[in-house]
Amino acid sequence: MEHFFSLFVRSIFVDNMVFAFFLGMCSFLAVSKNVKTALGLGAAVIFVQFITLPVNYLLQTKVLDPMGLEFLSFILFIAVIAGIVQLVEMIVEKFSPSLYNSLGIFLPLIAVNCAIMGGSLFMQQRIGMDPDNTQAITCFGDSIAFALGSGIGWALAIVCLAAIREKMEYCDIPKPLKGVGITFITVGLMAMAFMCFSGLSI
Repeated sequence: MEHFFSLFVRSIFVDNMVFAFFLGMCSFLAVSKNVKTALGLGAAVIFVQFITLPVNYLLQTKVLDPMGLEFLSFILFIAVIAGIVQLVEMIVEKFSPSLYNSLGIFLPLIAVNCAIMGGSLFMQQRIGMDPDNTQAITCFGDSIAFALGSGIGWALAIVCLAAIREKMEYCDIPKPLKGVGITFITVGLMAMAFMCFSGLSI
């Protein structure tokens, strides 16, 4: 249980997909202009990560590794992610058309969001680690903790940036820095702030 909790917290703050690995930056920057939209995309990413990563863990450990088919992992991971994203897209379109329209092309693009694929590939790397390592994924429960943590970490990052960008609409920003310039500076400062968690030990 301690390892489970440690892996969960570490994947949110220390190994944050955005601020530690800079994964999923395209949708992170494009959809972070509004908190409501950012929350919707963040929730979709958490859901997709929560489903796909444990499924990919089972595929890796129960099918690919025993049969010596590890070289097929990349293709299978992509297929699982694409299938789940298609399901999420249909659900969002049916139950929240306004959110579906505001997310636009970025909802189906979750399928090629490198944060989602990165989570599965990091999981694959961490399966063979020393069980005493705080990053090791040793069982199905660990894969769920890592999936939830990495998804929540990405969602936390995009919602925080969206909130800051909404506030900056009312700030007197120098004209050359308006738009992308001040956004990059803000993301850099947020990444530096998250570096404070790098020495965190649970």
